[in-house]
Amino acid sequence: MTDLAARQVGGGVVLTFTLPAKSIEGETLLEPPDVEIFRGAQKAGEAALPLIYTVPGALVETYLTEGRFRFVDPLKPEQSPPDGTTLVYIVRTRVSKRRASADSNVVAVRVLPVPERVGQLRARVTESAIELDWLPPERTTSGEAIAALVGYRVYRAELEPGADVPTELAQAKLKSPLELLGPTPSPSFRDTRFEFDHRYAYVVRSVAQVDLDSVESADSELVVVTPRDIFSPAAPANLVAVFVPATPENPAAIELSWSISPETDVAGYHVYRSEREGTPGERLNQEMLLVPTFRDTSLMKGRYSYSVVAVDHAGNESSRSAPVTVEVPG
Repeated sequence: MTDLAARQVGGGVVLTFTLPAKSIEGETLLEPPDVEIFRGAQKAGEAALPLIYTVPGALVETYLTEGRFRFVDPLKPEQSPPDGTTLVYIVRTRVSKRRASADSNVVAVRVLPVPERVGQLRARVTESAIELDWLPPERTTSGEAIAALVGYRVYRAELEPGADVPTELAQAKLKSPLELLGPTPSPSFRDTRFEFDHRYAYVVRSVAQVDLDSVESADSELVVVTPRDIFSPAAPANLVAVFVPATPENPAAIELSWSISPETDVAGYHVYRSEREGTPGERLNQEMLLVPTFRDTSLMKGRYSYSVVAVDHAGNESSRSAPVTVEVPG
């Protein structure tokens, strides 16, 4: 393989590469091969790198993300090299104990001090955005003050509907992979590219500058949000009522009209009529009105007060429009 890549995330190093589909002899592999990962510090004249992990072929599928093998070398604190050390990695695959593939390309990663994970990630759903905020980290994982915190990166994945709420992203059943929503210089972010009734998982990583390199912290705690549309549309405006006298062909009527709602999720309208001002009255239309007009022919002599509400696709009703009152003569 020639596409091995490595990058530091938090206190670990993420390795990604494409598994071979054929053997050295050119035969199609019927089963995933074992994966061997080698790592060492970059030193002049150093010989072979030591083997640090072996992933059995039976477990390879659990490490695949969008067709690529993804492995995290956690660099446990007691095993971590000093900050600034450059680590070198190669990978081999093996289909038998006697024969392994050739070495992959060599990748090198400089291990840098990383900020601690951001704390207290919170989410609030509004009509137009999922608003995130969190506490900034103050120190690196080694306990030193952060010299140059340059901002944060916000990531989101969509979860399968109905799945259990995970505590870690690795446990989640993903409908779409983790993606970068964007960077932000401050400890807050507004996600406006969401859909109601979809389940989202968010993590945030802080970004520090070290010399000419930048490095991300580990993931924050996971926050899972399923936004619901509980937001009412605005009330209709400019309601007008006109009395139309009876003719030989048609009974007397009151013609109502109002401005079309500018909100994109409005599904229709309901009209209410009251025979006493200041009371809610009763709804006149059985089916939702799709256009901003209504003709009321169920009239007797008296005084009528009308109001209109808008209804969105989630069934939320707006408050009532400003009422209009019409006198029906005898």
